[in-house]
Amino acid sequence: MRIGILNSGGDCPGLNAVIHGVVGAAAAMGGEAVGFYDGFEGLLDPENGHVFLTPRETEGILKLGGTILGTTNKGNFAAKIGEGDVSAVPQDIVDRAKATLDGLKIDGLVVVGGDGSLTTAQQLFEQGWPIIGVPKTIDNDLQATAMTFGFDSAVNCVVDGLDRLHTTGASHKRVMVLEVMGRHAGWIALWGGMAGAANVILLPEIPFSYEKVADHIKAREEEGYSSSLVVVAEGALSPDGILATIDENTGGEVRLGGMGEQVAAGIAKLTGKETRCTTLGHVQRGGAPTSLDRILGVRFGVMATQLAAEGKFGQMVSYQSYHVSSVSIKEAVTKLRLVEPTSEVVTAARAIGVCFGD
Repeated sequence: MRIGILNSGGDCPGLNAVIHGVVGAAAAMGGEAVGFYDGFEGLLDPENGHVFLTPRETEGILKLGGTILGTTNKGNFAAKIGEGDVSAVPQDIVDRAKATLDGLKIDGLVVVGGDGSLTTAQQLFEQGWPIIGVPKTIDNDLQATAMTFGFDSAVNCVVDGLDRLHTTGASHKRVMVLEVMGRHAGWIALWGGMAGAANVILLPEIPFSYEKVADHIKAREEEGYSSSLVVVAEGALSPDGILATIDENTGGEVRLGGMGEQVAAGIAKLTGKETRCTTLGHVQRGGAPTSLDRILGVRFGVMATQLAAEGKFGQMVSYQSYHVSSVSIKEAVTKLRLVEPTSEVVTAARAIGVCFGD
Protein backbone atom coordinates (compact mmCIF):
# COMPACT_ATOMS: atom_id res chain seq x y z
CA MET A 1 0.00 0.00 0.00
CA ARG A 2 1.32 3.43 -0.95
CA ILE A 3 -0.49 6.45 0.50
CA GLY A 4 -0.05 9.96 -0.86
CA ILE A 5 -0.71 13.06 1.23
CA LEU A 6 -0.90 16.75 0.41
CA ASN A 7 -1.93 19.93 2.22
CA SER A 8 -3.99 22.45 0.28
CA GLY A 9 -5.38 25.88 1.15
CA GLY A 10 -4.25 27.99 4.08
CA ASP A 11 -1.78 26.69 6.64
CA CYS A 12 -2.67 26.08 10.27
CA PRO A 13 -1.23 24.47 13.39
CA GLY A 14 -1.66 20.69 13.35
CA LEU A 15 -0.92 19.96 9.69
CA ASN A 16 2.33 18.26 10.61
CA ALA A 17 0.45 16.16 13.15
CA VAL A 18 -1.75 14.80 10.35
CA ILE A 19 1.33 14.01 8.25
CA HIS A 20 2.85 12.26 11.27
CA GLY A 21 -0.34 10.20 11.70
CA VAL A 22 -0.54 9.18 8.05
CA VAL A 23 3.14 8.23 7.82
CA GLY A 24 3.11 6.30 11.09
CA ALA A 25 -0.11 4.42 10.30
CA ALA A 26 1.05 3.55 6.78
CA ALA A 27 4.35 2.21 8.09
CA ALA A 28 2.57 0.16 10.77
CA MET A 29 0.51 -1.48 8.01
CA GLY A 30 3.64 -2.32 6.05
CA GLY A 31 3.01 0.43 3.51
CA GLU A 32 4.67 3.63 2.33
CA ALA A 33 3.80 7.30 2.38
CA VAL A 34 4.51 9.89 -0.29
CA GLY A 35 4.16 13.60 0.45
CA PHE A 36 3.39 16.08 -2.34
CA TYR A 37 4.83 19.58 -2.12
CA ASP A 38 2.69 22.72 -2.27
CA GLY A 39 -0.70 21.07 -2.38
CA PHE A 40 -2.08 19.70 -5.65
CA GLU A 41 0.63 21.63 -7.51
CA GLY A 42 3.18 18.96 -6.52
CA LEU A 43 1.28 16.50 -8.70
CA LEU A 44 2.25 18.53 -11.77
CA ASP A 45 5.97 17.92 -11.21
CA PRO A 46 6.53 14.14 -11.48
CA GLU A 47 10.25 14.47 -10.76
CA ASN A 48 10.61 16.97 -7.92
CA GLY A 49 7.07 17.49 -6.62
CA HIS A 50 7.07 14.70 -4.03
CA VAL A 51 9.09 13.04 -1.27
CA PHE A 52 8.95 9.56 0.26
CA LEU A 53 8.30 9.78 3.99
CA THR A 54 9.06 7.34 6.78
CA PRO A 55 8.58 7.71 10.55
CA ARG A 56 12.21 8.81 10.73
CA GLU A 57 11.48 11.85 8.49
CA THR A 58 8.50 12.86 10.61
CA GLU A 59 10.22 12.43 13.97
CA GLY A 60 9.77 15.62 15.98
CA ILE A 61 7.35 17.43 13.63
CA LEU A 62 4.36 17.21 15.98
CA LYS A 63 5.37 20.39 17.77
CA LEU A 64 5.95 22.38 14.58
CA GLY A 65 3.43 24.83 13.14
CA GLY A 66 2.82 25.11 9.43
CA THR A 67 3.59 22.10 7.23
CA ILE A 68 6.80 20.43 6.11
CA LEU A 69 5.17 19.83 2.71
CA GLY A 70 4.16 23.41 2.02
CA THR A 71 0.72 24.47 0.79
CA THR A 72 -1.02 26.98 -1.46
CA ASN A 73 -4.49 28.45 -1.81
CA LYS A 74 -3.92 29.50 -5.41
CA GLY A 75 -2.75 27.77 -8.58
CA ASN A 76 -4.19 25.34 -11.09
CA PHE A 77 -6.58 23.47 -8.82
CA ALA A 78 -8.78 26.23 -7.39
CA ALA A 79 -12.32 24.86 -7.72
CA LYS A 80 -14.08 27.18 -5.26
CA ILE A 81 -13.56 30.78 -6.40
CA GLY A 82 -15.97 32.60 -4.12
CA GLU A 83 -18.91 32.10 -1.80
CA GLY A 84 -21.02 29.44 -3.53
CA ASP A 85 -19.06 29.78 -6.79
CA VAL A 86 -17.51 26.57 -8.13
CA SER A 87 -15.55 26.03 -11.31
CA ALA A 88 -14.17 22.85 -12.86
CA VAL A 89 -10.44 22.17 -12.72
CA PRO A 90 -9.20 22.16 -16.37
CA GLN A 91 -9.14 18.62 -17.76
CA ASP A 92 -5.57 18.85 -19.04
CA ILE A 93 -4.42 19.74 -15.51
CA VAL A 94 -6.38 16.82 -14.06
CA ASP A 95 -4.87 14.42 -16.61
CA ARG A 96 -1.30 15.58 -15.95
CA ALA A 97 -1.73 15.19 -12.20
CA LYS A 98 -3.38 11.77 -12.55
CA ALA A 99 -0.43 10.59 -14.65
CA THR A 100 1.89 11.46 -11.76
CA LEU A 101 -0.37 9.64 -9.31
CA ASP A 102 -0.45 6.54 -11.52
CA GLY A 103 3.29 6.68 -12.18
CA LEU A 104 4.00 6.60 -8.45
CA LYS A 105 1.45 3.80 -7.98
CA ILE A 106 -0.46 5.74 -5.31
CA ASP A 107 -3.23 3.56 -3.83
CA GLY A 108 -4.92 6.38 -1.94
CA LEU A 109 -4.45 10.16 -1.81
CA VAL A 110 -5.13 11.97 1.46
CA VAL A 111 -6.15 15.59 0.81
CA VAL A 112 -5.93 17.83 3.88
CA GLY A 113 -7.89 21.01 3.26
CA GLY A 114 -10.84 23.22 3.96
CA ASP A 115 -14.04 23.86 2.06
CA GLY A 116 -12.33 24.96 -1.16
CA SER A 117 -9.69 22.23 -1.23
CA LEU A 118 -12.24 19.52 -0.48
CA THR A 119 -14.43 20.85 -3.30
CA THR A 120 -11.47 20.19 -5.60
CA ALA A 121 -10.99 16.78 -3.98
CA GLN A 122 -14.63 15.88 -4.64
CA GLN A 123 -14.25 16.79 -8.32
CA LEU A 124 -11.21 14.55 -8.60
CA PHE A 125 -12.96 11.71 -6.79
CA GLU A 126 -15.83 11.93 -9.26
CA GLN A 127 -13.23 11.38 -11.99
CA GLY A 128 -12.06 8.17 -10.38
CA TRP A 129 -9.28 9.37 -8.08
CA PRO A 130 -8.77 7.38 -4.83
CA ILE A 131 -9.37 10.38 -2.56
CA ILE A 132 -9.68 10.57 1.23
CA GLY A 133 -10.42 14.00 2.75
CA VAL A 134 -9.19 15.45 6.04
CA PRO A 135 -10.90 18.67 7.22
CA LYS A 136 -8.58 21.60 7.87
CA THR A 137 -9.80 25.07 8.77
CA ILE A 138 -9.08 27.26 11.76
CA ASP A 139 -12.56 28.78 11.22
CA ASN A 140 -14.12 25.48 12.38
CA ASP A 141 -16.94 26.00 9.88
CA LEU A 142 -17.44 22.61 8.22
CA GLN A 143 -20.88 21.21 9.02
CA ALA A 144 -19.81 17.57 8.79
CA THR A 145 -17.36 17.71 11.71
CA ALA A 146 -17.78 19.12 15.20
CA MET A 147 -14.19 20.37 15.31
CA THR A 148 -11.22 20.80 13.01
CA PHE A 149 -7.59 20.88 14.10
CA GLY A 150 -6.07 24.37 14.16
CA PHE A 151 -9.17 25.91 15.69
CA ASP A 152 -8.07 25.41 19.29
CA SER A 153 -4.65 26.89 18.52
CA ALA A 154 -6.25 29.94 16.87
CA VAL A 155 -8.56 30.44 19.86
CA ASN A 156 -5.60 30.27 22.24
CA CYS A 157 -3.88 32.94 20.16
CA VAL A 158 -6.94 35.19 20.50
CA VAL A 159 -7.09 34.60 24.25
CA ASP A 160 -3.42 35.51 24.62
CA GLY A 161 -4.03 38.70 22.64
CA LEU A 162 -7.02 39.66 24.78
CA ASP A 163 -5.12 38.99 28.00
CA ARG A 164 -2.43 41.41 26.84
CA LEU A 165 -4.90 44.02 25.59
CA HIS A 166 -6.78 43.89 28.87
CA THR A 167 -3.79 45.12 30.87
CA THR A 168 -2.82 47.92 28.50
CA GLY A 169 -6.45 48.95 28.03
CA ALA A 170 -7.05 49.12 31.76
CA SER A 171 -3.87 51.14 32.28
CA HIS A 172 -5.00 53.85 29.85
CA LYS A 173 -8.77 53.54 30.36
CA ARG A 174 -9.22 52.71 26.67
CA VAL A 175 -11.55 50.58 24.63
CA MET A 176 -9.46 47.88 22.92
CA VAL A 177 -10.78 46.28 19.73
CA LEU A 178 -9.31 43.00 18.47
CA GLU A 179 -10.07 41.87 14.90
CA VAL A 180 -9.81 38.10 14.41
CA MET A 181 -10.30 35.70 11.52
CA GLY A 182 -13.73 34.37 10.58
CA ARG A 183 -15.04 35.00 7.07
CA HIS A 184 -18.46 33.38 7.24
CA ALA A 185 -18.49 31.91 10.74
CA GLY A 186 -17.67 33.56 14.05
CA TRP A 187 -16.44 30.56 16.01
CA ILE A 188 -12.96 31.98 16.68
CA ALA A 189 -14.39 35.31 17.83
CA LEU A 190 -17.02 33.62 19.99
CA TRP A 191 -14.80 31.09 21.73
CA GLY A 192 -11.79 33.38 21.93
CA GLY A 193 -13.95 36.25 23.17
CA MET A 194 -15.56 34.17 25.89
CA ALA A 195 -12.28 32.66 27.10
CA GLY A 196 -10.55 36.04 26.96
CA ALA A 197 -13.31 37.83 28.91
CA ALA A 198 -14.34 40.16 26.08
CA ASN A 199 -17.18 42.54 26.84
CA VAL A 200 -18.42 42.79 23.26
CA ILE A 201 -18.29 40.07 20.57
CA LEU A 202 -19.32 40.87 17.00
CA LEU A 203 -20.01 37.96 14.65
CA PRO A 204 -20.95 37.51 10.98
CA GLU A 205 -24.10 35.67 12.09
CA ILE A 206 -25.53 38.39 14.37
CA PRO A 207 -26.29 41.85 12.91
CA PHE A 208 -25.13 44.65 15.19
CA SER A 209 -25.50 48.40 15.56
CA TYR A 210 -22.82 50.81 16.74
CA GLU A 211 -25.37 52.49 18.99
CA LYS A 212 -26.02 49.33 20.99
CA VAL A 213 -22.32 48.60 21.29
CA ALA A 214 -21.69 52.17 22.44
CA ASP A 215 -24.58 52.03 24.91
CA HIS A 216 -23.11 48.85 26.42
CA ILE A 217 -19.68 50.44 26.82
CA LYS A 218 -21.14 53.61 28.35
CA ALA A 219 -23.23 51.51 30.76
CA ARG A 220 -20.10 49.68 31.84
CA GLU A 221 -18.36 53.00 32.49
CA GLU A 222 -21.25 54.14 34.66
CA GLU A 223 -20.79 50.94 36.66
CA GLY A 224 -17.16 51.81 37.27
CA TYR A 225 -15.41 49.92 34.47
CA SER A 226 -13.01 52.32 32.79
CA SER A 227 -11.99 50.04 29.90
CA SER A 228 -13.66 47.47 27.66
CA LEU A 229 -12.57 44.68 25.33
CA VAL A 230 -14.24 44.19 21.94
CA VAL A 231 -13.69 41.19 19.64
CA VAL A 232 -14.84 41.45 16.03
CA ALA A 233 -14.69 38.75 13.37
CA GLU A 234 -13.27 39.98 10.05
CA GLY A 235 -16.48 38.86 8.32
CA ALA A 236 -18.85 40.73 10.63
CA LEU A 237 -21.19 42.91 8.59
CA SER A 238 -21.33 46.62 9.24
CA PRO A 239 -24.82 47.96 10.01
CA ASP A 240 -25.18 48.88 6.33
CA GLY A 241 -24.53 45.25 5.38
CA ILE A 242 -21.15 45.79 3.72
CA LEU A 243 -18.06 43.62 4.28
CA ALA A 244 -14.77 45.32 5.06
CA THR A 245 -12.38 44.26 2.29
CA ILE A 246 -8.72 44.83 1.46
CA ASP A 247 -8.57 43.53 -2.10
CA GLU A 248 -11.35 42.27 -4.36
CA ASN A 249 -9.09 41.29 -7.28
CA THR A 250 -7.59 38.08 -5.91
CA GLY A 251 -8.97 35.62 -8.45
CA GLY A 252 -10.97 33.99 -5.67
CA GLU A 253 -12.76 35.09 -2.54
CA VAL A 254 -12.17 38.71 -1.60
CA ARG A 255 -9.58 39.43 1.08
CA LEU A 256 -11.25 40.69 4.20
CA GLY A 257 -9.83 43.20 6.64
CA GLY A 258 -10.52 46.52 8.26
CA MET A 259 -13.70 45.72 10.17
CA GLY A 260 -11.88 46.20 13.45
CA GLU A 261 -10.81 49.72 12.50
CA GLN A 262 -14.37 50.57 11.44
CA VAL A 263 -15.73 49.32 14.76
CA ALA A 264 -13.07 51.24 16.71
CA ALA A 265 -13.93 54.46 14.84
CA GLY A 266 -17.65 53.95 15.46
CA ILE A 267 -17.14 53.36 19.17
CA ALA A 268 -14.85 56.36 19.57
CA LYS A 269 -17.34 58.63 17.79
CA LEU A 270 -20.33 57.57 19.89
CA THR A 271 -18.65 57.23 23.30
CA GLY A 272 -15.83 59.77 23.20
CA LYS A 273 -13.57 57.03 24.57
CA GLU A 274 -10.06 56.62 23.26
CA THR A 275 -10.30 53.44 21.20
CA ARG A 276 -7.51 51.38 19.63
CA CYS A 277 -7.65 48.44 17.23
CA THR A 278 -5.32 45.46 16.89
CA THR A 279 -5.60 42.97 14.02
CA LEU A 280 -4.18 39.51 14.72
CA GLY A 281 -4.27 38.35 11.09
CA HIS A 282 -1.96 35.49 10.21
CA VAL A 283 -0.60 35.32 13.75
CA GLN A 284 -3.62 33.06 14.33
CA ARG A 285 -2.34 30.58 11.73
CA GLY A 286 1.23 30.40 12.95
CA GLY A 287 3.10 28.92 15.86
CA ALA A 288 3.06 25.56 17.56
CA PRO A 289 -0.23 23.65 17.77
CA THR A 290 -1.90 23.08 21.12
CA SER A 291 -1.93 19.60 22.63
CA LEU A 292 -5.57 19.20 21.52
CA ASP A 293 -4.70 20.03 17.90
CA ARG A 294 -1.70 17.70 17.94
CA ILE A 295 -3.79 14.78 19.16
CA LEU A 296 -6.70 15.55 16.83
CA GLY A 297 -4.35 15.88 13.87
CA VAL A 298 -2.70 12.52 14.54
CA ARG A 299 -6.09 10.83 14.97
CA PHE A 300 -7.29 12.33 11.69
CA GLY A 301 -4.17 11.13 9.88
CA VAL A 302 -4.49 7.59 11.25
CA MET A 303 -8.20 7.40 10.35
CA ALA A 304 -7.51 8.70 6.83
CA THR A 305 -4.93 5.96 6.31
CA GLN A 306 -7.31 3.30 7.61
CA LEU A 307 -10.06 4.53 5.25
CA ALA A 308 -7.63 4.36 2.32
CA ALA A 309 -6.55 0.84 3.28
CA GLU A 310 -10.23 -0.21 3.33
CA GLY A 311 -10.86 1.39 -0.05
CA LYS A 312 -13.44 3.82 1.35
CA PHE A 313 -12.65 6.59 -1.09
CA GLY A 314 -14.71 9.76 -1.37
CA GLN A 315 -14.90 9.90 2.44
CA MET A 316 -13.76 12.68 4.78
CA VAL A 317 -12.55 12.12 8.31
CA SER A 318 -15.05 13.54 10.81
CA TYR A 319 -15.02 14.25 14.54
CA GLN A 320 -18.33 13.90 16.37
CA SER A 321 -19.09 13.28 20.06
CA TYR A 322 -15.40 12.69 20.88
CA HIS A 323 -15.09 9.97 18.22
CA VAL A 324 -13.28 10.08 14.87
CA SER A 325 -15.24 8.49 12.03
CA SER A 326 -16.06 9.58 8.47
CA VAL A 327 -18.67 11.14 6.20
CA SER A 328 -18.78 11.64 2.45
CA ILE A 329 -16.75 14.57 1.12
CA LYS A 330 -19.78 15.65 -0.88
CA GLU A 331 -21.78 15.97 2.33
CA ALA A 332 -18.94 17.86 4.01
CA VAL A 333 -18.64 20.66 1.43
CA THR A 334 -22.32 21.39 0.86
CA LYS A 335 -23.02 23.38 4.01
CA LEU A 336 -21.02 25.57 6.37
CA ARG A 337 -21.44 25.26 10.13
CA LEU A 338 -22.33 28.71 11.40
CA VAL A 339 -22.88 30.08 14.91
CA GLU A 340 -26.56 29.90 15.81
CA PRO A 341 -27.60 33.18 17.51
CA THR A 342 -29.72 31.19 19.98
CA SER A 343 -27.11 28.51 20.67
CA GLU A 344 -26.10 27.50 24.17
CA VAL A 345 -22.68 29.16 23.95
CA VAL A 346 -24.13 32.49 22.80
CA THR A 347 -26.82 32.27 25.50
CA ALA A 348 -24.17 31.58 28.14
CA ALA A 349 -22.17 34.60 26.97
CA ARG A 350 -25.20 36.86 27.16
CA ALA A 351 -25.91 35.55 30.66
CA ILE A 352 -22.57 36.85 31.90
CA GLY A 353 -23.08 40.26 30.32
CA VAL A 354 -21.44 39.92 26.90
CA CYS A 355 -22.93 42.25 24.29
CA PHE A 356 -23.37 41.06 20.69
CA GLY A 357 -24.45 44.46 19.43
CA ASP A 358 -28.04 43.43 18.81
